[in-house]
Amino acid sequence: MTTSDVTWPRAAGPLELRLPTEAALEQVLEWRNRPEVTRWLLRTEVEPEAFARRWLEETGDPLDHSAIAMLGDEVVGTASLWVTDGMGQTHGDPAVFQRSEAGIGYLIDPAYAGKGYATQIAGALLALAFDELGVHRVTAGCFADNIASWKVMEKLGMRREQHGVRDSWHAELGWIDGFTYAILDEEWRSAR
Repeated sequence: MTTSDVTWPRAAGPLELRLPTEAALEQVLEWRNRPEVTRWLLRTEVEPEAFARRWLEETGDPLDHSAIAMLGDEVVGTASLWVTDGMGQTHGDPAVFQRSEAGIGYLIDPAYAGKGYATQIAGALLALAFDELGVHRVTAGCFADNIASWKVMEKLGMRREQHGVRDSWHAELGWIDGFTYAILDEEWRSAR
């Protein structure tokens, strides 16, 4: 399947991942800039109009598969999947490593935190990456102190590949540790 063949909406457990709309993004912006949300984000506060415009403009980008997570008519969170090239030698066949990796991210409205929705969203993104986009590897990162985020990754079988010591700048906490997690296509398949 090519990236242009991805269809929406799609299930994520009890949630549905849908392409962004202006109305859904307005709901996201009701909580997106709150301190309890931005505490563990690299991109903290966003300007609402630019945020919405970026999400809407990237709909249809074959390398970006960002979606809004809905429970009925309520926005529960956001889901992001971006496709990248893997590392590869230039004298080899570039088709092997081009568009072979993906990164994922997820964000939950604090009103819906602790209900397993982040795990549902991330699991749906992994299924999209491996089962439909055919990538070789998926990664995700977080601040080491963001326990809820790395627990989601571990629940889904992702392994901690990197523990960066004081490699991540946090505006309140200064230099803190960061984690990178990953899972390979064959690991995903064998765990299912």
